[in-house]
Amino acid sequence: MPVADTRGDAGRWTNVSYRVRQPNQPETGPRRKKRNWFHKCCACCSGQGDDDWGPSPGEVPGARREPVIREGMLVVSGVDLMSGRSSSNRRAHHTNEFEYENLILRRGQPFDMKLQFRQPYDPEEHRICLEFLIGPSPQTSKGTYILVPVGKAMDGGLWSAEVTDTGTNTISLRVNTSPNAVIGKYQFGVKTRTKAGEYQMPFDPRYDIYILFNPWCKQDPVYLDQTGWLDEYVLNESGRIYYGTETQIGERTWNYAQFDQGILDACLYVLDRRGMPHASRGDPIMVSRVVSAMVNSLDDNGVLVGNWTGDYSRGTNPSAWVGSRDILLKYHKTGYPVLYGQCWVFAGVVTTVLRCLGIPTRTVTNYNSAHDTDVSLTMDIYFDENMKPLENLNADSVWNFHVWNDCWMKRPDLPSGFDGWQVVDATPQESSSGIFCCGPCSVEAIKNGLVYMKYDASFCFAEVNSDKVYWQRQSDGSFKIVYVEEKAIGHLISTKAVGSNQRHDVTDIYKHPEGSEAERKAVETAAKHGTKAHIYTNKEWGDDISVTVDTQEAYTGQDISLRVILKNRSSMPRSVSLNLFVAVMYYTGVTGSNFKQEKREVQVPASGSQAVPMVVSYAEYKPHLVDQGAMKLSISGKVAETGQVIAKEHTFRLRTPDLTLTLLGPAIVGQETQVQIVFKNPLPVTLTGAIFHMEGSGLSTPNTMTVGNIGPHQTVTLRQTFTPLRAGQRQLVASLDSPQLSQVHGVLTIEVTQGPPRGPSSASPAPVRGSPARGRASPAHGRASPAPARASPAPSPAPARASPAPSPALTRASPARQPTGRSSPANARRSPARQPDPRGSPNVRGSPAVRAGRGV
Repeated sequence: MPVADTRGDAGRWTNVSYRVRQPNQPETGPRRKKRNWFHKCCACCSGQGDDDWGPSPGEVPGARREPVIREGMLVVSGVDLMSGRSSSNRRAHHTNEFEYENLILRRGQPFDMKLQFRQPYDPEEHRICLEFLIGPSPQTSKGTYILVPVGKAMDGGLWSAEVTDTGTNTISLRVNTSPNAVIGKYQFGVKTRTKAGEYQMPFDPRYDIYILFNPWCKQDPVYLDQTGWLDEYVLNESGRIYYGTETQIGERTWNYAQFDQGILDACLYVLDRRGMPHASRGDPIMVSRVVSAMVNSLDDNGVLVGNWTGDYSRGTNPSAWVGSRDILLKYHKTGYPVLYGQCWVFAGVVTTVLRCLGIPTRTVTNYNSAHDTDVSLTMDIYFDENMKPLENLNADSVWNFHVWNDCWMKRPDLPSGFDGWQVVDATPQESSSGIFCCGPCSVEAIKNGLVYMKYDASFCFAEVNSDKVYWQRQSDGSFKIVYVEEKAIGHLISTKAVGSNQRHDVTDIYKHPEGSEAERKAVETAAKHGTKAHIYTNKEWGDDISVTVDTQEAYTGQDISLRVILKNRSSMPRSVSLNLFVAVMYYTGVTGSNFKQEKREVQVPASGSQAVPMVVSYAEYKPHLVDQGAMKLSISGKVAETGQVIAKEHTFRLRTPDLTLTLLGPAIVGQETQVQIVFKNPLPVTLTGAIFHMEGSGLSTPNTMTVGNIGPHQTVTLRQTFTPLRAGQRQLVASLDSPQLSQVHGVLTIEVTQGPPRGPSSASPAPVRGSPARGRASPAHGRASPAPARASPAPSPAPARASPAPSPALTRASPARQPTGRSSPANARRSPARQPDPRGSPNVRGSPAVRAGRGV
């Protein structure tokens, strides 16, 4: 990563003027500066010069002793950081939605504050310096101990502070942070100097300041100049994640909850657990790479344990999660990886963490996403002499869909032209420099096949634009390419549209139009850097007969109708022998054994087509069904007249019903209300141990609700209480999970109002975010029709979380207090020693679990 430029370190500046600039006061001509008592003291006599505010000999920054106060010292008696959520600081920095009382800033942008002293402030006789410390061992040379002398004129590229107003015993300051400042939680302090000596204000947790990346600041590498994109990719607390197959796209709402209480600390804890040096935390490239590694648990006890086995009895089914909040809060609270996640869960959590820290991020789904295991940059499928798949050789796989993240930043570590969207993927598939992480990788590099660009461009390219290569074993044991499917990988790359819940197709930024000269050039450029660069040198395959498949949409529990369509491009009729195999599959491309097989002889007329129907009954697929109801139809065959080999794989899925959510009363901040949930079991079997999950940003909800068993085709109606915490438009997301059925979701958009003030002397206090561990839904399930939608009686408001009154008075400092040394959360990386069972950790190269369906 780039080495920090130490020329701008605080504490190394030349002497500054301490003349107070009054508001609206015109500039006057030069005047003779009054010499004060500071000029009588040199550094060798006083121990510290006027410019040197660094630690005294033996002082440990951040671990301050109780100050000794002598008469004449300029003692700080109060600090007002204007940190309330409704303050101008929080609004200007777009941090007013954070459910925190501390000041939260975005770097490179000024903020206002006030200091109060025990005596009148004299700009000619008094010196003031602000301190910002971060990490266990703050150092000025590393940018983790910032000293800002008051009086320096504002400079957009450096830390600075100037006096904007003075009162009897107070001064107002405008402070600017560096656009390259380390992000995280800072201790804040103040030093003053007078003839009586130096006073050092004790550190107080009330004055801790969070500093984040600033996509609104042009000097910040994450700067984004489109307001709509900022609203969507930084400030939006919920979004859509797409899944399913390219012909049957499913979507679900995800609660990112980046501003909820405790989430910011949990995100910083993720960096601490990795042991990321604080000095490196100003670089979004390194931060995003660490987050990519830490959201999965492999090799670092990260946030989530991946599991693709279908057995989630020791944790939560990945399909049951409805957002990132419960996952991150649980990880921060326990220190242990949370059970379990799959790709969309990893991606949802990454979006939360990076948006919370200030990096514009979106969740992206790629359909027919390839997993290249041998760095060939092709998807290789091997058959024997009779075109029967050789499963022991087929290590590469094609996921029905795969979800990762795009984050926005400049790439000064790459040649010009590769700024903008960067791929970050936290799903552990292949290691990168020995760590299970992926990215950030320039999307522009992927588009043009420049797979030598860091980080992990070859793996990312293969996911979206590799070719599917079919190999047949010959009589001498060698393999020959019999067909190359050039348009099989990387379809309908999707993300939520800006400002709406529509799907936005971003395939064009990842690849040139399929089949175009530019796209073929990108593929062949990439392949030259793979292990099978020779495959494009001798193309011998032809394709008179093409194959497509139509699937009739069906819900779980219904029969499935398929049609294989053969199209003849030649002027002569063709006779085709077809083998059709149906198997259930995990969305990662791992299949079970074939449970249905048919052989057909088909006559295709010249320049015509022929459809081959096929029906898969519920009784046939029920015993084999796995997560998400996905299946694969494998087609192989041969054209009698030409010898053309036919090979095609088609994936499809069964739909699941939605939950119906209805609000039963007004949604007012701090007042409980109810939501009604209705669900009908679509299966002719009982759902056992059904559990509902609920989340919503700015809403206090129970984590889970146990329902129990739901009979065949039975309708369940239940009610659940929740409490709005913040005004505005909120989304309540729910899911149902049972061993027999998963991937059942629902979402309700709620307009929350602030409500009347509670008293003439104070603002309405914000309610406490409740987190009941588990609740039982009431009333019990089993009613065939929903209960009347009557508004629940207005309950007494939830207990109030202390909220700062508007325009609070200066908080009293406690100069005599002995603060304890702040222990760094980084110490947490030594614990816990116990690693949960990483069931079904995804396709680690060479893992025997891969082909058994336990992860890819």
